[in-house]
Amino acid sequence: MRLRADQLTARLGKQLDPVYLISGDEPLQLNECTDGVRRAAALNGYSDRTLLDVQSGFQWGDLAYEANNLSLFADRRLFDLRLKSSAIGAEGSKAIAGYCAAPPPDTLLLITAPKLERKQLTTKWIKAIEEIGVLVQIWPIAGDRLLPWLEQRMRNRGLAPEAGVVAMLAERVEGNLLAAAQEIDKLLLLKGPGILSAQALAQAVADSARFDVYDLVDRALLGEAPRCIRILAGLRGEGVAAPIVLWALARELRLLSTLAGAIGQGAPMETALARAGVWDKRKPIVSGALRRLPPAQIRGLLLLCRDADCQIKGVAPGNPWDLFERIVLGLGNLPLRLAA
Repeated sequence: MRLRADQLTARLGKQLDPVYLISGDEPLQLNECTDGVRRAAALNGYSDRTLLDVQSGFQWGDLAYEANNLSLFADRRLFDLRLKSSAIGAEGSKAIAGYCAAPPPDTLLLITAPKLERKQLTTKWIKAIEEIGVLVQIWPIAGDRLLPWLEQRMRNRGLAPEAGVVAMLAERVEGNLLAAAQEIDKLLLLKGPGILSAQALAQAVADSARFDVYDLVDRALLGEAPRCIRILAGLRGEGVAAPIVLWALARELRLLSTLAGAIGQGAPMETALARAGVWDKRKPIVSGALRRLPPAQIRGLLLLCRDADCQIKGVAPGNPWDLFERIVLGLGNLPLRLAA
């Protein structure tokens, strides 16, 4: 069964399916959908949670082993399988299809994956999941869909925006749904439920340009280490959620990785930048970083983003803000501070 992200909550309220695949690259919807599954599982007694992180060294046989290994601590189990890539190969496809052919009783499998390509939707493991479980594909909310989404989220939180308020908020968050969710929660905390005017919005939402995540990324690419450290401290002090900072840094690193790959295959710098949709005013910043950063360092910084994501989700020890400092210094090709 395929569901939209906004249909998942209702489905979870009616029944739990043995397998869920949540796929996409937009962090807010991805996190809210997976959190919804975990929360529903916990409410239904799935108290034994096993994390299976598919990265270098992972053995697909571990999935079958865990499925056949009876828990000593709980009757119901949740397997949290996180895919680094939606291309899992023949071994991964066979393992998941085999699991779906005979899912163990009192066990729920939650799979989180990046965006699925069209051709992947016809693979055996996807079809096996759809036969017994739920597939949710996360799509970006942009263009004509953004304003209704913002208004609906505000109303769901008890805010009644007057004319022009939703458009004003949309301009501020620039399509970043994590930032939008945070701003709406901040407005509710400051103003309480009820009618929200444009004047109240302007007063309640302080201008945080001096501590903006986009400014952080550009300053990092320019190698302005002291400025980056101050911006990080400001973001943290203002209570900006760590996933928002991670989203901005990881997005930029993925862009750099894509550009470095294209240039490595012979594409001219200007052509690669244009195809990637880099704005004219950012082209000097991005091209300068590409000339300075070796591809191996970009990949290493993406791994730090993965580690920060694990820390944010509470599945790895450490403070993600410490990793953010290492990432911004690495973007500037500056010496990294040693972890304490």
